[in-house]
Amino acid sequence: MTAAPPAPPASVTSVTSVTSAKLDRDKLFAARLFAARARPYLATALFALHPVESPRVPTMAVDRYWRCYVSPAFVDRTPLAELAAVWVHEVSHLLRDHHGRGDRVLRERQLSGPGARLRINIAADMEINDDAFDIDAHDRAAHDGDAQVLVLPEDAVTPQSLGLSSGELMEDYLRQFGLGPRTQGLVWLDCGSGADGLERPWELGPDGAHGLSAQEQDAVRFRVAQGISARPGTAPKGWRRWAEEAFHPPQPWRELLGAALRSAAYGSGSGGDYTYGRPSRRSAGLPGVVLPSIRRTPPRVCVVIDTSGSVSDAELGSALLEVAAISRAVGGRRDLVSVLSCDATADVVRTLCQAEEIPLVGGGGTDLRAGFARALRTRPRPDVVVALTDGQTPWPRTQPSCRTVVGLFPRMGVRRRWSEDHDYVPDAPPAWARVVHIGAPASN
Repeated sequence: MTAAPPAPPASVTSVTSVTSAKLDRDKLFAARLFAARARPYLATALFALHPVESPRVPTMAVDRYWRCYVSPAFVDRTPLAELAAVWVHEVSHLLRDHHGRGDRVLRERQLSGPGARLRINIAADMEINDDAFDIDAHDRAAHDGDAQVLVLPEDAVTPQSLGLSSGELMEDYLRQFGLGPRTQGLVWLDCGSGADGLERPWELGPDGAHGLSAQEQDAVRFRVAQGISARPGTAPKGWRRWAEEAFHPPQPWRELLGAALRSAAYGSGSGGDYTYGRPSRRSAGLPGVVLPSIRRTPPRVCVVIDTSGSVSDAELGSALLEVAAISRAVGGRRDLVSVLSCDATADVVRTLCQAEEIPLVGGGGTDLRAGFARALRTRPRPDVVVALTDGQTPWPRTQPSCRTVVGLFPRMGVRRRWSEDHDYVPDAPPAWARVVHIGAPASN
């Protein structure tokens, strides 16, 4: 997060050796108050962090139990506005659950080792820094002397510093860079297990004092999400997106698509390719010979979104959140996710770029049979069809030739004013479809 000292290895050694330096708590807490005034919607989270003095920490770092480890030497040499920005940065790792998401990424992509954890820390920093700070305001402050603006350190990791586009998530950035010359100066980065999931020797662990339980952490996140939703104009786009998902957590699509994912991972000839990145287990039986393993391609998913007149705008917004979650479930491979909108007719199938940019066209009656038929004509053919609907539709008479998941919006949100028949009860989804209930924000 913060600017690296002139010579990272030597400076880290010098910091760890300075055991007599005393933490300036007045300055540290003044910086936290500065951060709370600059980002009032994060105040609950900022004051939930428990600071722990630790000369072994290069700068500041957090663990997954909401403790913030602070280097006295770092506090002493860092200007107040930058120190406030570090408070915001570190608490952002915890609010966005980067440690949990990092653990999932490592499992799903079969990664391990300190290099993978460093890449997670870098990717998480990029997710935070490009939308948690007002870069334009920072530039203006350099000329206007505005003391109320958080100052982003010059060497903070941003997507632009690595030649990447802004506005993406940690999982997306992980696919777009590797460790090399461009990241050589970032080896000093260490935001703690709260950023990448790997426990550090200086951390107090689950049994240490002043840690927050999982329920307490969720309560803090909910309070912050409430503050952002109450005044959305004061928060950047990335924080507003986070708050929407905090109120309406998407379905666990990795589990819902589990059968298709397992089929793609273990099925014979199911889009696999050979890789030497993880040698085959059979190599153990052939000393001196390295055999490649097979890397399977995740399944292709086609999402059919019901855009008929009975579906509210809030439910359509909920559908877009689910599309983003489906993309993450297939490892962030947006090329494997396609989306089409359908009322009585099916729209054009579009490959996912950004969920917010998917045009949802419709507003008439509902017949998802057209959507299913169009999805199954897509080339390459999908392995899974996901239909997000209020259920007021005829269903295909025969089971599609691929796995099917139906996400139903809440019945109380269904608008029936267009129907003359007040006793109308929509047909239940077919028995061959796996059915889940999608939570949506209250509609008007």
